[in-house]
Amino acid sequence: MNLLPACCTPLDAHWPLPEPLPGTVFLSTRFDPALLDAGDFQRCAVPPPASIQRSVAKRQAEFLAGRLCARAALQALEGLDCIPAIGDDRAPVWPGHITGSITHSTGHAAAIVAHKTQWRGLGMDLENVLSLERAERLAGEILTPDELQRMAAGPREQIARRVTLTFSAKESLFKALYPIVQKRFYFEHAELLEWSDTGHARLRLLTDLSGEWCHGKELDAQFVVQGEQLLSLVAIKTP
Repeated sequence: MNLLPACCTPLDAHWPLPEPLPGTVFLSTRFDPALLDAGDFQRCAVPPPASIQRSVAKRQAEFLAGRLCARAALQALEGLDCIPAIGDDRAPVWPGHITGSITHSTGHAAAIVAHKTQWRGLGMDLENVLSLERAERLAGEILTPDELQRMAAGPREQIARRVTLTFSAKESLFKALYPIVQKRFYFEHAELLEWSDTGHARLRLLTDLSGEWCHGKELDAQFVVQGEQLLSLVAIKTP
């Protein structure tokens, strides 16, 4: 049994999103960088990469919290005891037969894993909900011209959530698809078509990533707003 450091709360298996995904393991924790101790990585048997050793307490705490969630999720899924390394592309390196995603934002980290026989790709992203002023300022960088038009036609009080959701859902889309297509793509290469207060959303690709994942392909996403944070997930089922 691996220890948890004082900076992390006990791991929580509660599923926060609208639609449970069969065959997945989801774990989250809250963390406080102020409580991180120099020996926590060693005590928890999580080797910190050189880039993490050189970074500030906040980055160290979020890395440790995310990796602890990932290791425990892999243990729950099939008894594996492993910590996903950081790949050359900065993405976590999962065992070959497993797909997964790690995310963290202020004081909160989570991981989700599944067998590739059931889910080809999982992408999860946690963001602090933007203020209205910041959302309006960043909208042009995150939203396509069509998305900006839809935003302008909608109520102003929805702008902060809409821009935060668009950012987060596109991040989740990238995390889910990149391991499959092995090709980078950016905010302008996908659009949020629709979203509802029930936590369901739909995305469309605006670029050709492969023969299968081409311009016009649509994917479902789901999301939840908890306090000041929004969690989104894109899951790609294995045919």
